[in-house]
Amino acid sequence: MRNLEHARHRPRVIRNVRVLSRLAVVAGMVTMGGMLPLPASAQSTTAHIFGQAPAGETVLAQSSNGLHRHVTVDAKGRYNLRNLPMSTYTVSLQKDGKIVDTRANIPVTVGRGAEVDFACPDDHCAAASNG
Repeated sequence: MRNLEHARHRPRVIRNVRVLSRLAVVAGMVTMGGMLPLPASAQSTTAHIFGQAPAGETVLAQSSNGLHRHVTVDAKGRYNLRNLPMSTYTVSLQKDGKIVDTRANIPVTVGRGAEVDFACPDDHCAAASNG
């Protein structure tokens, strides 16, 4: 009698394994972008401010919401303040710890960048090369 009872439950276990196997295949297709369409989830929720300024100086950005960010201008005279939330910004150039130039009311919208350039000596923003 016990063997007969065990035999009755066996097909149910096999059926459950088959169902789980099918679910695993479908889940794999979904995560790999297979048959089932998925909505785009990599949409940007931030923006950036970029531009040219004298190499080695600091560019500061302050949003109308109070967010502060800063970055050092690279050797080629370029900077990029990334991952900024949508707002209106005041962008300033700082030299030797003092603000020397400012651009106000720079609107930044999600997924887009705003270019803000600052004057460079003799129109050359890159660092002078030795050699």
